[in-house]
Amino acid sequence: MGSDHMRDGKATRSDCRTGTTASPADRRRGGLTGERPMEGVTPDSLLALHAAGYRTVIERLGTGRVLDVGCGQGFESARLLGDRREVCGVDYSAEAVAFARRRFARAGLVVSQMEALALALADRSFDWACSSHLIEHFTAPEGHVAELARVLVENGTAFFLTPNAPADFENPFHVHLFEPDQLAALLRRHFDEVTVQGLDAVPRVKADFTARRAKAERLLRLDVLDLRHRIPRSWYIAAYTRLLPIAYRFVASGDAGGATGITAEDFFVTDQLDTTTMVLFATARGPRPGGVIPG
Repeated sequence: MGSDHMRDGKATRSDCRTGTTASPADRRRGGLTGERPMEGVTPDSLLALHAAGYRTVIERLGTGRVLDVGCGQGFESARLLGDRREVCGVDYSAEAVAFARRRFARAGLVVSQMEALALALADRSFDWACSSHLIEHFTAPEGHVAELARVLVENGTAFFLTPNAPADFENPFHVHLFEPDQLAALLRRHFDEVTVQGLDAVPRVKADFTARRAKAERLLRLDVLDLRHRIPRSWYIAAYTRLLPIAYRFVASGDAGGATGITAEDFFVTDQLDTTTMVLFATARGPRPGGVIPG
């Protein structure tokens, strides 16, 4: 996948196969933290939530070149493939990129390792961009938005999915949560037209997530001295990463192999947002590289 574009009067190559490797130092400077949906590890209910988000994006996609930033293992990115539509997935994790290449290269998905805050891609080289549950992982999320605006064509569109701050649960990987107005304000600094909607669930599923949250709160109450907020953050992240699979088994017991019956069809897009809305879904059109606001 690749095409020639002009930058400073010179032709450059925009090819997802030629991405750069993000070093640990780069990731520390960028403030990106890591967690990713993984088949066989992440509870089916959470996988269904992510799948519903990608379904919502797919329903709005046209033809052209699609960039999926933070593609992880690629199983959702591959769903974006379609007639007259090419998909480039990028992720900072070498392990995730290698997995995605092995599994989805034959399907036509092209994946590259690169830093989301400094994409090794030419200006104006994609028609569409997807950022699913990624923007909340940046201490300085504006850089992520600016990069997507830079690589999109003049009339391009970006889709952002991120937890609704009031409905999210404590997660050390989520370092910058948004309420609807905050997300809209950020995106409007880089796009001409912004719409923020919600991705919510039917009552049965919301009740299930509420019950899981109650279980998680009981787990956290075991930390009576609030040590997780007293120790160095890097220790907390390391402990959380190791304990997360165990916590999943406790919080989402029985949630494997579709045991709960929760699927992507249990989630829907809504314009009625409140503090219980699970996820924000933003559509941003007409990128302004550089974040210039019309006077």
